[in-house]
Amino acid sequence: MYLSRFLSIHALWVTVSSVMQPYPLVWGHYDVCKTQIYTEEGKVWDYMACQPESTDMTKYLKVKLDPPDITCGDPPETFCAMGNPYMCNNECDASTPELAHPPELMFDFEGRHPSTFWQSATWKEYPKPLQVNITLSWSKTIELTDNIVITFESGRPDQMILEKSLDYGRTWQPYQYYATDCLDAFHMDPKSVKDLSQHTVLEIICTEEYSTGYTTNSKIIHFEIKDRFAFFAGPWLRNMASLYGQLDTTKKLRDFFTVTDLRIRLLRPAVGEIFVDELHLARYFYAISDIKVHGRCKCNLHATVCVYDNSKLTCECEHNTTGPDCGKCKKNYQGRPWSPGSYLPIPKGTANTCIPSISSIGNPPKFNRKWPNISSLEVSNPNQANVCDNELLHCQNGGTCHNNVRCLCPAAYTGILCEKLRCEEAGSCGPDSGQGAPPRGSPALLSLLLLLAALLGTAGPLGI
Repeated sequence: MYLSRFLSIHALWVTVSSVMQPYPLVWGHYDVCKTQIYTEEGKVWDYMACQPESTDMTKYLKVKLDPPDITCGDPPETFCAMGNPYMCNNECDASTPELAHPPELMFDFEGRHPSTFWQSATWKEYPKPLQVNITLSWSKTIELTDNIVITFESGRPDQMILEKSLDYGRTWQPYQYYATDCLDAFHMDPKSVKDLSQHTVLEIICTEEYSTGYTTNSKIIHFEIKDRFAFFAGPWLRNMASLYGQLDTTKKLRDFFTVTDLRIRLLRPAVGEIFVDELHLARYFYAISDIKVHGRCKCNLHATVCVYDNSKLTCECEHNTTGPDCGKCKKNYQGRPWSPGSYLPIPKGTANTCIPSISSIGNPPKFNRKWPNISSLEVSNPNQANVCDNELLHCQNGGTCHNNVRCLCPAAYTGILCEKLRCEEAGSCGPDSGQGAPPRGSPALLSLLLLLAALLGTAGPLGI
């Protein structure tokens, strides 16, 4: 009886959850960079595209206000309540914690009552504009995965611009305009995201949806990330393969959801009427209780972990890559140009692993000509790390090439191309070790010398 009741309740909960949750809480794959697979020759690594999980990125940002003295409370001042704009007995005092409204209260835990919030000074200097820039910086490239949500404790502003930067705040681009009258404020026709399509998803629009002034139950402003995703993945984001395919092949689309900084430009506070009430200027100010930004570190599909250390985010790079965004190949792994991972083919993608340089394989002789890297030999496949093959990159000393990924070496040899004696690494080679160097005329040495001669275009300097 209890089991059947439990199963009924569970089934009901699953049904209700599916109705209440229009979007997946965690979407996408690519959460593993490599895995071991078994082959006839034993275990080998299988590499794939990978990325960190989406998370609350406000935990890692730095906030800057301009002008820096725009926060209320220094000197103390009174302001009017949002619910009753003519009840002006509230106080802001920076020297009293209970009455202070510093910027960090935009990012603290919400759920308490009353809400905590940052607040600007009032518009006491009218008609001089009351304008504030709030800059959110990560010192790291991040990819947005959910809507940006700003919750106001004052009326939502009459005019506002959300901007983004891709170069750490050196240059800025508009993300979206907000106004009670788009045509008057920004000379733009009003639109909403619903008016866009796959072909116009990158269009910068002005919306009037979120600028209703003094409305107690309307505090929130959105920048709709998921609605834009839905143009490719469907209204419930079920077809993520389609979205990943578009992100993989359309750089402008991928860059649209990528930022290093965000800037909220508050240009005109909520007035609520056509004219400003100059007798009650304490009605007009900005107050924000919460800002939500969800995303992930951009690691170019070469990492699943992003660490926060010394106030800085850094990818823990895989696939022989390095750098804050895994944006270059490690030293001695520059056998072909660096490339980001690829979401395609679905579902594992392509790792585009950095591969060893020829110069890192043993210690080749020094010649006047530049020692070529693997990419210059035109033997690399952009979707596969060719460490060895049966043409130019032979496995030495009896080694065999396994799937162009690694050499399977005899017991006495090691190295990328089986070119090193194991006893050399241990420092135990000698006449009695049974592992002396191959004789001058051995097939292994001759094969390597012939390869060098072919690369250099002559056999003369090698003395063959």
